[in-house]
Amino acid sequence: MNDEASRLPWRMGMGTLRTVTGLTLGLTAAGLTAAAGVAADRLSRDRRIALALDEQRGTTKDSTYHDEPDRQLVVLASDGVPLHVEIDEARGPDRDRPARPTVVFSHGYCLSRRCWVFQRRALREAGYRVVLWDQRGHGLSGTGETDSYHIDQLGRDLEKVIAEVVPEGPLILVGHSMGGMTLMALGLDYPELVRERVVGAAFVATSTGGLSTVSYGLGAAAGKAVHLFGPTAAGHLASFQGAVDGAVRAGKDVMNFVVDWGSFGSPVPMSIAELTTDMIFATRMEVISAFMPHFDRHDKSEALATFRGIETLVLNGSSDKLTPPAHSDEIVRLLPGAEHIVIEDAGHVIMLEHPDILNEQLLALLNRAERAGQPLTDPPESTHPVRVVDVARRRAARQANNRIRRTRS
Repeated sequence: MNDEASRLPWRMGMGTLRTVTGLTLGLTAAGLTAAAGVAADRLSRDRRIALALDEQRGTTKDSTYHDEPDRQLVVLASDGVPLHVEIDEARGPDRDRPARPTVVFSHGYCLSRRCWVFQRRALREAGYRVVLWDQRGHGLSGTGETDSYHIDQLGRDLEKVIAEVVPEGPLILVGHSMGGMTLMALGLDYPELVRERVVGAAFVATSTGGLSTVSYGLGAAAGKAVHLFGPTAAGHLASFQGAVDGAVRAGKDVMNFVVDWGSFGSPVPMSIAELTTDMIFATRMEVISAFMPHFDRHDKSEALATFRGIETLVLNGSSDKLTPPAHSDEIVRLLPGAEHIVIEDAGHVIMLEHPDILNEQLLALLNRAERAGQPLTDPPESTHPVRVVDVARRRAARQANNRIRRTRS
């Protein structure tokens, strides 16, 4: 297991049990026992489907999702934090077309540049130069001071990466979740860079603000508890990183299930769930706890004005528990003329759950941006969202489920 897959965040809050009556205790125990049984059944079922999907595709985590960049380097942030950057040079018959934009990918919270494995392949083969980087405290990038873990600093980090790796030429910026917020911070602090060089932007499963009301699919009361106690609990657990790592490794199947539940809206191969879990494992508790409070305070609505008139894609999943669809609706409201794609049966980690649809939409964005040539002076009115269904994935999940039923009968 590599360094990135050796650590895991543990987000659960810590509670205290006070005085309870015998009746309440008994009912609680009965309820927990029933819930545990249901969870165990679902874990077993989902695991079988996930393994069957891998069998159908012949995929494994280590062989299928590993990619060697053409070049990798370290860019020093303004405060000296080393940022890991990878570059894929353009390939395919269109690689020598002049003035093609470079695509820069920014990943989300507790992920890394590895989440873009399908997109980097599709875009470089289509003739585009691709730049991927690990945000501070994530993946192979270094860690900073605790007070440096906030969205504004991430915008400054992205500016450094662009200045060092893509100092000239047109740009397409793609950001997922926290990476989308990074794009907003860049637009707020470096508006000239965006207006002069960015010809297209994609905001994938992200938000301009209002995250303090998100329930994470847990219900209003439990969601509020996560917001209130999550950062403190994560901060305490940072002192016990080794113990947390050991406990989680011992329950890897359970953690794959938890990650699957929070990240995806449809069945995914086990190798995808494991890849996602491994990326989350790589993020240290001190980083997680330091970023957490900033999400509730995040408000970058005014930053989107910088992106008006630029070809823009807003894409989200219909079943996203972390940045629900209303957050993408708000981005589209603030960016008239943005292409708005809603993927049915999709959760938060869209790039791994529905890679073909995202690849298709990114290539369409690139095509529009190249045709436009110059930023639009009069952006069109807002359009209604286009809802997309991944029929092939639905069919594959049904086939996997049917195979399991035949095996058990």
